[in-house]
Amino acid sequence: MNLIDSHCHVHFNAYKDDMDEVIKRTLEKGVFMITVGTQKDTSVKGLEVADKYEGMWAIVGLHPNHTTEQEFWDNDELPDGEQVTPKIKTRSERFDMDFYRDLTRHPKCIGIGETGLDYYRIPENVDRTEVMRVQEETVRAHFDLATEAQLPVSIHCRDAYVQQAELIREYTDAGKLARRGVIHCFTGTREEAQLFLDLGFSISFSGIVTFSKALQEVAKTIPIDKLLVETDSPYLTPTPDRGQRNEPWRVQYVAEKIAELKGLTVEEVAKQTVINTKNIFGLS
Repeated sequence: MNLIDSHCHVHFNAYKDDMDEVIKRTLEKGVFMITVGTQKDTSVKGLEVADKYEGMWAIVGLHPNHTTEQEFWDNDELPDGEQVTPKIKTRSERFDMDFYRDLTRHPKCIGIGETGLDYYRIPENVDRTEVMRVQEETVRAHFDLATEAQLPVSIHCRDAYVQQAELIREYTDAGKLARRGVIHCFTGTREEAQLFLDLGFSISFSGIVTFSKALQEVAKTIPIDKLLVETDSPYLTPTPDRGQRNEPWRVQYVAEKIAELKGLTVEEVAKQTVINTKNIFGLS
């Protein structure tokens, strides 16, 4: 193993025709991976796929975008504001504690998520206040399960970093979330990152760091022992392959950019991010 893609979705329908080939290609390149569920069916499938391979694990949970039915293009997918077709479609789901509790008993389940507050992706035709209330309720349920199961959490957050940090602090101050976790695909400011570092969380960078100058400035300042790398495959393909479907092995491009930004070798970044990922998720 040379790297761990700490957050991907290699079991999603984007790989329905060649999933096993993509996984094998990634493993052959020395990249292990954590594949992440976003609702009931993808959480179950993530565990099923991870169970087939050494070097794969899974995280289970309900993504905030799946608490409200909606359709959207992801603006980070292609350069120059081009739109991806078809649109991403989500359906409304409520967090089922008993269902997800059962999933945590699987030996390949290493975390809870991705969960969090996403105030960016709220449809215009719904009650914004109600969507935010449901998101917070859902996050609390994930945090309760993570505390009960003694697992770390994977946080998805967009346009709500301060509110997200406050919610985490409420739990950590109460002695909960002992395993802490990671803020995945971080795109905020240095000050927002510090909110989570102060709470004992780590920061993960995706392929966005290979093309966002603002995010590159933030990445320079994150301590290497608090930093993870990911692809969020099949999304957020890094430079130089933007516009193509992403695959977990491309986490190497993220590591290369982090090394460049921090004045380290790629080997140093790979070694430390592997250690960090193992420590957070309890990987042997």
